[in-house]
Amino acid sequence: MIRFPLPRPRQLKIVSVVAAGLLVASVATSPAGNAAPATATESGTPAPPGLDVDEISSSPNLRQVANLPKQAPFDTTSALGTDMAFQGRYAFVGNYNGFVVYDIGRPSAPKIVSQVLCPGSQNDISVYGDLLFLSTDSSRTDDSCASASQPATVKESWEGIKVFDISDKANPRYVKSVETACGSHTHTLVPGKDRRAVYLYVSSYSPRADFPDCQPPHDSISIVKVPVHKPTEASVVATPNLFPDGGYEGIPGQTSATTGCHDITAYPAKDLAAGACMGDGVLLDIRDREAPRVINRVRDTANFAFWHSATFNNAGTKVVFTDELGGGGAATCNEIVGPNRGADAVYDITGRGDARTMVFRSYYKIPRTNADTENCVAHNGSLIPVLGKDIMVQAWYQGGVSVWDFTDSTRPKEIGFWERGPLSDTQLTTGGAWSTYYYNGHIYSSDIQKGLDVLKLNDWRTWTADLVRMPELNVQTQAGYLSW
Repeated sequence: MIRFPLPRPRQLKIVSVVAAGLLVASVATSPAGNAAPATATESGTPAPPGLDVDEISSSPNLRQVANLPKQAPFDTTSALGTDMAFQGRYAFVGNYNGFVVYDIGRPSAPKIVSQVLCPGSQNDISVYGDLLFLSTDSSRTDDSCASASQPATVKESWEGIKVFDISDKANPRYVKSVETACGSHTHTLVPGKDRRAVYLYVSSYSPRADFPDCQPPHDSISIVKVPVHKPTEASVVATPNLFPDGGYEGIPGQTSATTGCHDITAYPAKDLAAGACMGDGVLLDIRDREAPRVINRVRDTANFAFWHSATFNNAGTKVVFTDELGGGGAATCNEIVGPNRGADAVYDITGRGDARTMVFRSYYKIPRTNADTENCVAHNGSLIPVLGKDIMVQAWYQGGVSVWDFTDSTRPKEIGFWERGPLSDTQLTTGGAWSTYYYNGHIYSSDIQKGLDVLKLNDWRTWTADLVRMPELNVQTQAGYLSW
C-alpha cells in the first residue's frame, strides 16, 4: 500500500482520501498510452457484473476451503491484515497491530497459535529459521511493542526493523530493533552467501525536510545485516544510493516521483533483484550482498502511477511489476480507468551480465469490473511452481484473487479467480486481499478485514505444483523450483 508524505502519525482515512484524489487527477490527465490491452481470460464463467455484499463468486477450478476471521485484538477495521510468510506447518501474517502465527498443518482447519500485539504499520513480515523480521513504517515514541504514535518531526521518534525469536511459536520473543532512515515500509530477506548472516533490504520513501531521520534526497535503501546466531548484533551496514541522478521526477497528480523504493524482490540463486521504486523499475546485480548495483532501469510514464512490487519467473528471464494506482485505497477496476492502468506489466529480461535490459511486453489486469465501493488494484502475489510454465496467483484487494498465465509474455491470460462482493454497497471501505500466495498445495490469502482465507486450485495446467514442497517461503525471496 502506498504511504503518502503526510505528517506522522498518518491515519488510513486520510491516506484513502489522498489516494482517491490522486486517482481522480490521474484519470483526468493521464496519456492514453500506445500499448495494447492485454487481458484475456480462460477462467470459465465470468463473475456477474455486480455481487452483493460478501457474496462469493469464483471460477470452477478455484474454491475456498477455509476462512479464519480476525480475532481480538486484531478484529477492528483499523487492524489491517498485511503480508505473509511461511515455515513448515506455520503461516505468519502481519497486521497493523502486530502479527499472527497460524498452524496450517490442516489447511482446511487453520488455527491461531499466537498473536503478538506490536503496533506499527505495515508490519510486513519475513522469517528465517528461528528469526522473524517485522517492518515498522509509522513514527513511534520508541522501539518497544508498547510504543505510541509520535510525529516524525520529533528527533527521538523511532521506526525501522524489529527482530523476534520464534523458536517457540506459541511465545515469540522480541530480541532486537534496528532503526532505519525513513522507517521500513517493506523489507526483503537475502541470505548471505555463507549462510551465517541474512541481509534485509529495507525499502522506504517520502522524505521531508522537517523529518530529522528522513531527510531528502532519499534515493537509497538501507541494508541490515543480521548474524543468524547472534541476532542482537544486527545493524545497518550499508545505504547504497540507487538513484545518483535523483530518479524519476514524477508528474504532480499523475505519477509518483522516485524518493526511495516501495518493494524489492530478490532471486539470490541468480544474484538478481528487481526494485519497484515509485517512479522507476530497476534490475539489480546483488552478487555483493552489501553493494547491490543497478544494471537497468525502466519507466512507464503513460500508464504506471506507482511502481509497487515485482515478481520474477522461475527462469529469471521475465519480471512482472505491479502498479498500485490510487494507493490501494481507491476503486480502479472499473471502466473509467480501463485495462492498462492499476495493472501488472510484464517485461522480458534480455542480454547477459551488465548488458541485461528489461523489455516491455504487455499489461495484465483482472477482466472483471468491480463496484466503485471496492478498492481494487494490482497487489501482492507469488509464482505457482508449475514446471515449464509461468503462472502466478495475485491479490487484487476487493478485486479478489486471480490466477494468471504469462508463459507467453505478450499474451497473459487469467485461468482462475475467486472474490467476495464489496464490504459495502454504499461507501468505499478499505478491505480485500492484501497478499495471496501459493504454498505447499494451497493458496493462502491475507484479507485486510476478513482474516485468513485458504483456497484450493484444481486445474490440469497447474497439477505439477502439487509435487513441490517448500520448508520455508518468503515470497520476496524467490528460489528456483529445483532448489526446493
